[in-house]
Amino acid sequence: MPGIDPNRPFLPVHIALLTVSDSRQAATDKSGDTLAEHIAAAGHVVVERRIVRDEIPVIVGCLQAWIADPGVDVVIATGGTGVTGRDVTPEAFHQVYEKEITGFGELFRWLSYAKVGTSTIQSRATAGVAGGTYLFAVPGSPGACRDAWDDILVHQLDNRHRPCNFVELMPRLQEHKKAG
Repeated sequence: MPGIDPNRPFLPVHIALLTVSDSRQAATDKSGDTLAEHIAAAGHVVVERRIVRDEIPVIVGCLQAWIADPGVDVVIATGGTGVTGRDVTPEAFHQVYEKEITGFGELFRWLSYAKVGTSTIQSRATAGVAGGTYLFAVPGSPGACRDAWDDILVHQLDNRHRPCNFVELMPRLQEHKKAG
């Protein structure tokens, strides 16, 4: 049965938050605020927060900087995952992935279906790994951010979660570079 193993220590992870939007500013970034609040409540650390426009080079540059930063374990982006012409977050993320975590988007849409029905098909939520950093992109609504965090990420980013979690795999994410 999945759950928290009280015999394991909690290990806080360092998370960078990226809001992708042509219209949001710090005062109007409700989705970023939602993620920041949930991350802090879970005992993790928001190490940096940025808002960037829906432009692939800008998103890629931000991702690359955080991937190179040893103080960032995880990046969570909100926004730009839809199907309109300006929604380019998945394309930017795919440019930096070493490995895609396809199950994240699949699980997000499956869980979202119970709340928004077939509208979930418009989400291109995605996740992957690059340079030992986990990367997650979720839709830009506060509800979608809550769903992604409360139903998936809070568990997978908790070292105590059994039978397995992303945190316990962090030391092994770059094994391919050591083997060469």
